[in-house]
Amino acid sequence: MITEKEPLRPRKPPVAFEQGLTRHWLGGQALPTHVVNAVNLLFPAGERFFIRSVARYADRVEDPALRAQVKAFFGQEGHHAKAHERFFDLLRGQGYEIDRFLRAYELVAYDGIERVCSPELRLSVTAALEHYTAIMAEDALQAGTLDLAHPTARALLLWHAAEEIEHKTVAFDVLTLVNPSYALRLLGFALATVTLSMFWLAALLVLLVQELPRRGEREACGTSTERLPLMRHRSVLRSVFLRGIREYVRRDFHPSQNDNTHLARAYLAGIGVS
Repeated sequence: MITEKEPLRPRKPPVAFEQGLTRHWLGGQALPTHVVNAVNLLFPAGERFFIRSVARYADRVEDPALRAQVKAFFGQEGHHAKAHERFFDLLRGQGYEIDRFLRAYELVAYDGIERVCSPELRLSVTAALEHYTAIMAEDALQAGTLDLAHPTARALLLWHAAEEIEHKTVAFDVLTLVNPSYALRLLGFALATVTLSMFWLAALLVLLVQELPRRGEREACGTSTERLPLMRHRSVLRSVFLRGIREYVRRDFHPSQNDNTHLARAYLAGIGVS
């Protein structure tokens, strides 16, 4: 199923990185902050993997509208990767050691797993991960989970979320064109689910361990590490993974079935970059 294509365009991030970032930028609390920091650590290398996977089949795309979307997809994902690397610099400035994790992650995921997967499987993994990122994007724009975020992080993540929703169908449509096999789609989805959850959890643990020496300092100033009331009834497992699985395994699934493009349009129009 390939739906009518809407024009996309890459945008530079409307983020004032020079404003810096508070250490526990999501409501002043460590755990919610690091849940989001952890997935952010996966983004730049992941975005470049998406570009490589789709680019492998770009010359197979004959439909002019989809070709234009593919080109814009490359531009948007490239901007995302660079912007999140600037976010990394803010984390380093706060004293977090993230580079050993990043090296290990890229070694295992891209020097290892990517190289042993066929190009079609890599494209299938990309389509699946784009489904997960679109779900996270919808949550960010609709559920208010970033309402208490520092302005730098909020601007970065909401801009990224809007563009993820904009191009949520691109990799899936290219996969459908290249090989519409349901078995291939499920295999890629299974690999995407395992690797995303594994690397996200590993990144979270790397960050949380670095909070341990500061425990006494937090207790002395009365800083809480409990979850925000806003997030009390939400979890990554339920809102991202279980929802993603439930939707993606349907044989007739297409990303356009999630009616959330209005969220992206409204946000981009609101910041004057639509």
